Amino acid sequence: MINEDIIDTMVRTARDAMQKSHAPYSGRPVGACVLASDGTLYSGCAVENAAYGLSCCAERVAIFRAIADSKREFDAIAIVADTDEPCVPCGACCQVMAEFKIRDVIMANLKGDVELADLMDLAPCATGKARINGQVV
Repeated sequence: MINEDIIDTMVRTARDAMQKSHAPYSGRPVGACVLASDGTLYSGCAVENAAYGLSCCAERVAIFRAIADSKREFDAIAIVADTDEPCVPCGACCQVMAEFKIRDVIMANLKGDVELADLMDLAPCATGKARINGQVV
């Protein structure tokens, strides 16, 4: 499990990334921060497109930035949005998290609400080579 100081840093980094979002269609900017196993943090923001299927969620942007920097092992991800409840990742992002074995999901909002969830509680049907006997390993 990750400690509270790291959680706070990740949420703050995700909140800062949220400010860079391109969200003219939903009006809901989202930011994310992924923690590589070596301690490096990578942020990402939502990038929307008029052809909505071409949009990319903040979580995937953060993970893809880390992958582009040769990271393949991760400990956690934080997601922040201006929502009533802590921001929950979509199914596509959960699938990418499962692929890279990201189990700890920190969900937060701008009001300061923070929840920690296990990916398998959010997306028990996520699949991929990282999944063995129903569990991400």
